Amino acid sequence: MSGARQIVLDTETTGLEPSQGHRIIEIGCVEMVDRRLTGNNFHQYLQPDREIDQAAIEVHGITNEFLVDKPRFGDLVDDFLAYVNGAELIIHNAPFDMGFLNHELMLLAKDYPQLETLTSVTDTLVMAKKMHPGQRNSLDALCKRYDINNSHRELHGALLDAEILADVYLMMTGGQGALLLDSGSLDGGASGEQIVRISADRKTLKVVKASQEEIVAHQARLGVVDEGSADGALWRKLDS
Repeated sequence: MSGARQIVLDTETTGLEPSQGHRIIEIGCVEMVDRRLTGNNFHQYLQPDREIDQAAIEVHGITNEFLVDKPRFGDLVDDFLAYVNGAELIIHNAPFDMGFLNHELMLLAKDYPQLETLTSVTDTLVMAKKMHPGQRNSLDALCKRYDINNSHRELHGALLDAEILADVYLMMTGGQGALLLDSGSLDGGASGEQIVRISADRKTLKVVKASQEEIVAHQARLGVVDEGSADGALWRKLDS
């Protein structure tokens, strides 16, 4: 879709549960239009008016002292809502960030809408679990799986994680369809990518069937996947 606008979003917080009074201390957003990064990002540290849990500081490195002179969420809420309005939000583990953002909106005196009424939301953790069942699907694990360099990431940070997630999302949703859309032609020349077509007069491929020992090992491996995955082994579903 021409002009499709997506916002890759991440937050850092004082702790894990907004129901326990924890607050957002950093918002990081990266804008993409037609799957291309625009540089029109939104990034802000926030004064939470409460202490940050030590366990949270060890994750993101943001201290209470650093946030003393930062604005509060209510100071920039209108700018933030205008920025995300009408976009598709791309979030890894969306219930966490959306829960905190909606909690912040609820705490404000004005009658602000819940974020879902202004945006649509895509959860890359849900996507990853469907694409890679039974595997680790943290952001670090996905970076390793898709060969994305995140060696500069010693601590979590909302803007840095949003930038990394944008790379991960583009890799997860890539493939031939994306190349065709980006190139504007069937040969992929505009993007520098080539779609390789197999010749119709190619030689017949030799078929090598699995040995009985390999079949037994394969079934044993599927049993391990069955036990470790909520959705079970997809190969067995296909075989049935």
